[in-house]
Amino acid sequence: MKLQVIDFAGQPTQEIDVDESVFGIEPNEAVVHQTLLAQLAARRAGTHNTKTRGEVRGSTRKIRRQKGLGAARQGTIRAPHHRGGGIVFGPKSRDYTQKLPKRMRRLAIRSVLSSRAAEGRLKVVENPSLETPSTKAVLGLLNGSGAGSSSLIVTGGADRVVLKSARNIDGASCITADTISVADVLAHKTLVMTVDAVRRAEALWGGERAAGKPRPAFAAASGTSAEGEA
Repeated sequence: MKLQVIDFAGQPTQEIDVDESVFGIEPNEAVVHQTLLAQLAARRAGTHNTKTRGEVRGSTRKIRRQKGLGAARQGTIRAPHHRGGGIVFGPKSRDYTQKLPKRMRRLAIRSVLSSRAAEGRLKVVENPSLETPSTKAVLGLLNGSGAGSSSLIVTGGADRVVLKSARNIDGASCITADTISVADVLAHKTLVMTVDAVRRAEALWGGERAAGKPRPAFAAASGTSAEGEA
């Protein structure tokens, strides 16, 4: 599979071969949806809390005697139906994190990348050579390529010059390929990746890892040799 590379002026310069298992698969919408919900849920603080009748301040003394007054039976002033009483079935602090299998997370990333590529909303640009931050240069790239301001700019590694150049553009965000997520991609109309970011994405989610196999370095470190087994 080939993707066109453009320069900062928005002009095509070359075509590069990319891993089809990362940028050319059939998107799995169900997995993308479940992963998106899990990532959005993980962002919730979960610090909401209400007090029950056992936690609010107040006396536990019975308000009045049980019988003989012609009035309704009443217990403590901290009962829910009294002003200042406890809350029944109110929200309590909790963790909203949802655990997803690693294969599912990888499939979701590959699905959104492939979807953006199929829709023409994936722009591959040359590696930036900015020496100083320039919002004008990045904005010219977004406008010249047709990406628009609602773009997610992905670099291969941490690039403070590009980050500072893009942070003043309303609607644009800049992250590294290692931290890309389904929620970030879907929150922007266009995905703008540098060549280094494309190669990093292939290393993270393509090749044998697309089939669920661990990285060779991890396999070598965790596996035992034939001599050791003998």
